[in-house]
Amino acid sequence: MTHASGAHVDGYSLLHRWQAVAPGQPPHSEAARDRLVRWLTRYHDATGVPISVFFDGSGAAPGVSDSSTPEVEVLFSRAGKTADEMIERAAHRLLEYGEVWVVTDDSAEQQTVTALGAIAISCSNFIRMVEDAVAQLHCRVTRINKAGVSKFNQPKIK
Repeated sequence: MTHASGAHVDGYSLLHRWQAVAPGQPPHSEAARDRLVRWLTRYHDATGVPISVFFDGSGAAPGVSDSSTPEVEVLFSRAGKTADEMIERAAHRLLEYGEVWVVTDDSAEQQTVTALGAIAISCSNFIRMVEDAVAQLHCRVTRINKAGVSKFNQPKIK
């Protein structure tokens, strides 16, 4: 699969499928959302794919900081709107810039975004993509670090 111009993630759909991302935390909790954003940030670091994650609801409680980062945009639907509606609008607007992925297990949403021209990815497939990309990045960093240490520890020529 080629790199996307953007991945639009149904956050609660992904959290319900990927309970290991925040063990012991309810999928609708702030802690689970924060852990998911950290994993998505790692995925962005490994691939460069811009990510927007959408949640149903009014967002963080008053006084709690927004969890958006430069790498992962976190968006909450307003009253009377759904995350699905926001994902559809974003996917439609960004299609002219390249391939758009939508990550959800909602089959009706998958059909809708596919009809718009986006690529629907199941949560289980996306989880594998994230875990594989993060593992590959870890291996690359480890290899680079070992090479750097080896180079640093070489005897100096006088």
